[in-house]
Amino acid sequence: MADPSRILILDGPEHRAEPVQDANAQRTYAGSCSEALSLVQQDHFANLVVDLREPRVREQLERYAQAQQIIEILPTGIAILCQEFRVIWSNPTFQKRCVGDPDGKPVLEALGTQKNLGPTDDPMVAVKSTGTWSHTRYHTSLGLYLELHLAPLQRPEGLPPLYMARCRDVTAEVQNQQKLDALHKAGQTLANLDPDQLAEMSVEKRIALLKENLRKSIHELLCYHVIEIRLLNRQTNRLEPVLAEGMTPEAEHRELYSCECDNGVTGYVAATGKSYLVPDTEHDSHYIKGAEGARSSMTVPLLVLDQVIGTFNVESPTPNAFGPEELKFAELFAREIAKALYILELLSAQRYCAASAMIKAVNREIALPVDKILASATSVLSRYLGHDTEMSNQLMRIIEQARTIKQNIAKVGEEAAPIQTSPSVDGLSPTRLKGKRILVVDADEGMLQSAHTVLEKLGCDVETAPTGREALMMASVSTYDAIIIDVKPPDMKGYDAYRQLRDAQPNARMIMMAGFDYDGGHTLVRARQDGLRFVLYKPFMVNQLINVLESPDASCKPQPVTVM
Repeated sequence: MADPSRILILDGPEHRAEPVQDANAQRTYAGSCSEALSLVQQDHFANLVVDLREPRVREQLERYAQAQQIIEILPTGIAILCQEFRVIWSNPTFQKRCVGDPDGKPVLEALGTQKNLGPTDDPMVAVKSTGTWSHTRYHTSLGLYLELHLAPLQRPEGLPPLYMARCRDVTAEVQNQQKLDALHKAGQTLANLDPDQLAEMSVEKRIALLKENLRKSIHELLCYHVIEIRLLNRQTNRLEPVLAEGMTPEAEHRELYSCECDNGVTGYVAATGKSYLVPDTEHDSHYIKGAEGARSSMTVPLLVLDQVIGTFNVESPTPNAFGPEELKFAELFAREIAKALYILELLSAQRYCAASAMIKAVNREIALPVDKILASATSVLSRYLGHDTEMSNQLMRIIEQARTIKQNIAKVGEEAAPIQTSPSVDGLSPTRLKGKRILVVDADEGMLQSAHTVLEKLGCDVETAPTGREALMMASVSTYDAIIIDVKPPDMKGYDAYRQLRDAQPNARMIMMAGFDYDGGHTLVRARQDGLRFVLYKPFMVNQLINVLESPDASCKPQPVTVM
């Protein structure tokens, strides 16, 4: 209990305060609010006297009052906990996240925590043992996701410890991440089209399958029910309808083209490659009526390798129904739609390459092993050239016999299961590739097998190498019309492999293959600066490969997806 004769006086250095009637009272002076608080924590006083005539004292009290106001309005929940981690004070933000009045309750009980999501199993034990910050994330009975930080407060020696709890609401972040994960999973489902299953399906059934997957994903994840998907036909520049729900019949069958003017928002987005929000359809010059009673819309491009292949449009009867968050998720899902449509077309376009199980078996069981024999013989030959003529001639005969075996395999395949190839691509006949010798460099055995399947049916003589160095040895003793090399060979830098192969085969057409992943070595940029003209992005269509191999002005951009 405080001694009634002890008084704490908060004033300036002049000690001008006249606080007591009892002249015998024991006075203790504090020159600042911080000093006064420290004394109160260490001792007991009957009264506190503040001299408001002192400017410094008034300024300090004003700062404390302002700090209190800031704490009151902070979006972060703040609470002070006793040594048993019970709440002894909290700001309004903290109180709003609690189940009932938090005063006197254990902090986890006050917040209604149900599930610890980590990373700390017990933040209270952690903060006691380390004496520093500890944090973890909880899911609460109110449906919130809260990030709880605990830290010890500095206290004078001998006083019981106090802790500060900082509680941040991360519900929106967690839900957004969950939605992103769900979008990614849905995208994988869209693109999960088994080639063998597709081989048995008509084009109409393939498109119907994709449409059904699209409807389900758009309804369940994005909760949109008025939608339209169109694909761009680059030959006609027309945006052809693929999927429409909730649109008027007139809008569904409307002729639209990729053009910034007079073709609605859809045409504008296709022409510019930029997303477009219409907050109010009654006051937007681009908008053309799509759904009955629509008051706002959102349209995003379908992009593959930065090329527009179509559009994804959503409409709502509510003005300003779509904001930055909705736009972000629509753009992310549009990428998955575009990828699924693109891959579906690739699988459809290349089915003729695997029409015969026997041809696939031959390429799998014989063609690649013969390639390895060829590469090994070439490697040994490079050591004897110019040193041992007899050995060099024998190795050359082995190489020629290996190539004869490969040619006989192709001939047997043609006779056993002839497959009709595409008659023309941009006016070029694939038969003009007959007799071209092509070296394919890729660590993926599946890609090397596909190279045999596709290119040999086009009349090419195909040789493969899994590494850059093996390819260089083969290029040093043989002549090739074209060299197709992956941007990331497993044993050397892609740009170095490109330069050395180009120097070894100056008359060969150099073609690089790249995937969708990040090119950390900037191989393509450097190779293009050094003269590389042709790039194919995996997975690429047969038509693109034919163009690149045949035409001096070939374009390796993605071809439009045609939906029948």
